[in-house]
Amino acid sequence: MTTKQVSTFSIVGYDPDTKEWGIAVQSKFLACAAVVSWAQAGAGAVATQSYANTSYGPRGLEMMAAGASAEEALEKLVSDDPDKDKRQVGLVDAQGRAATFTGSGCHDWAGGVTGKHFAAQGNILVSKETVDAMAESFAQSTGPLGRRLLAALDAGQAAGGDSRGKQSAGLLVVREKGGYGGYNDRAVDLRVDEHPDPIKELIRIYNIHQLYFGKPAPGDILEVGEEMRQNIAASLRKLGYLGRNGTTDAELYRSLTRFIQAENFEERQQPQGKIDQAVLRYLQDKAGR
Repeated sequence: MTTKQVSTFSIVGYDPDTKEWGIAVQSKFLACAAVVSWAQAGAGAVATQSYANTSYGPRGLEMMAAGASAEEALEKLVSDDPDKDKRQVGLVDAQGRAATFTGSGCHDWAGGVTGKHFAAQGNILVSKETVDAMAESFAQSTGPLGRRLLAALDAGQAAGGDSRGKQSAGLLVVREKGGYGGYNDRAVDLRVDEHPDPIKELIRIYNIHQLYFGKPAPGDILEVGEEMRQNIAASLRKLGYLGRNGTTDAELYRSLTRFIQAENFEERQQPQGKIDQAVLRYLQDKAGR
């Protein structure tokens, strides 16, 4: 059986505060995330690449869900694989312990590094600087796990990236009941399968995702004073959500609710008299176009 080489760079990471596990990946390979990225809330995350053995994903997660550390799961995966010299894999387990492996048959430059709550690795890279840049970015960054993983990926690209160029990228972040409606664990599951600048495009899509599906922080919720009320009413009228005679608070709130629902901002809806500043900014921007 012929196996294509998934030459790429990736980072797996864990956030102990939000109990999230995730992977960010980029490659000169079509739809790389469909092959590389595996994660399960409460178990960990796995990135499998080079001549990728996709069984590493579900098998690694199964072992870590049963209590194995990242190192223990890695040792078992590699020891069972007669083609281990061609493989590259990074893991982070349920407690955030990390492990990485690069087989001796992976093409230069190839290697990986681990740190607190992350493993970064790549093959057919311009140089080791790609992996080092990812590691440094993740170790020094703060904020949501998805944003940190993307920043690390972007830093790796800026340091050289895949020596063959760019084609696809992906971001997967899992959290218990983190998916839409709480029915699954996929808090973020985004892919750019074919694009001349896939990481930048993935960052753009991630920012849109956070606008639509993110929940506002307490400091982002604004009281609607009279000046803001007039501004909201003017924007809603311009967009056709509020009639010229609509002046009561109840009419304004009903119109704002229709706008929020039409734009899929249900996660950001607030009680009457309050508004999320991201929704307000979006409303004003759209009315001003």
